[in-house]
Order: sequence, then structure tokens, then C-alpha cells
Amino acid sequence: MDPETDDVLDAMGPRLRALRRERGITLAGLAATTGISESTLSRLESGQRRATLELLLPLARTYDVPLDDLVGAPRTGDPRIHLKPIRRFGMVFVPLSRRPGGVHAFKMIIPARPEPLEPTLQTHDGFEWLYVLNGRLRLIVGERDLTLPPGEAAEFDTSLPHWLGSADGGAVELLILFGLQGLRSHVHADR
Repeated sequence: MDPETDDVLDAMGPRLRALRRERGITLAGLAATTGISESTLSRLESGQRRATLELLLPLARTYDVPLDDLVGAPRTGDPRIHLKPIRRFGMVFVPLSRRPGGVHAFKMIIPARPEPLEPTLQTHDGFEWLYVLNGRLRLIVGERDLTLPPGEAAEFDTSLPHWLGSADGGAVELLILFGLQGLRSHVHADR
């Protein structure tokens, strides 16, 4: 094997261990999820066993990462990122993060409409932070009805009835961070 391949393979064990610990998964939990024995997983992480495709595919699936990211393969070819938009509630959500659990990042696009939509408040578990990039956002949280111009941010508990839409019928673009209940965004500014 060439030295570059050896370097990638040698670094794989510590990368797998770090990823498992970062996700808060035990070897026993990972073994139960992937069907790979604890001893095999331990030997992979310690570098005592070389990874095979049969071992890496269930790990990539469990961690929800591309195989190339899992093994730390050198980047080649097309450097563009191909994000897959999700269309819901007449809006477009572009996922900016791929990690399961924790905080999720999205770019949200509310398309222009001749008439602004009537609010339909909803609730769900979690906490949301948003930042308006373009347009004027109408945000209703509980009894509060707010209009946010570009550059404004808001955060709220999504267990409160809430709704997001265009304030004036124009398109709105915003960044959203969404996390489980209790996960809040913190912004620190120099004073």
C-alpha cells in the first residue's frame, strides 16, 4: 500500500472512537445497533483490526455520515455540496447539518405569495433560534405577533403555539437552529 492509504487507515480507529464518544454511544449500544460484536468494534477503534466495507457500511448508517467522512478519505473530484431541499407547509427547508440528534441547522425559504397566509399555530417539542436573512418575517409566539426585518433574530420554546410566515406577502429567507427541549442557542457579543 502507498503511504497515503496507510495514513488514512491508521487514523481510522481513533476517528471511529472519537465519533462514537462524541455521539455518547457505548460499545455495547453500537454493537446492538450495527450487529457488529463489541470485540470487533473495540479492535477497529484501537487499530488492531483493519476496517472492511462490511464493517463500515453499518457504522456509516448508524452515525448518519457519508462513508468518505467516516474513513477520512481525501477529498477528490467535485467540491460542491449538494443539499436536498425538503418542502413542507408550502415552505422550503434546506438542511445545513447532517448529524442526528442535537441541534439541526436549516435555511428556510418562505416563497412570495399575492396574499400572506393566515396563521395556523402549531406546537411541538424543542427550542428554535432563527435569523432573518432577507424579507420581513411575521412570527407569532403565544400572544406575541412580531415582524422581524433582515438582521433580526429570535428564539423561542416550540411547545408554545407558534407560526412563521411572510409579513407582507414577499419572500423570506432565514436561518434556523432547532434543538430538543432544553437545548438553547447562546450568542455572545463583545461589549
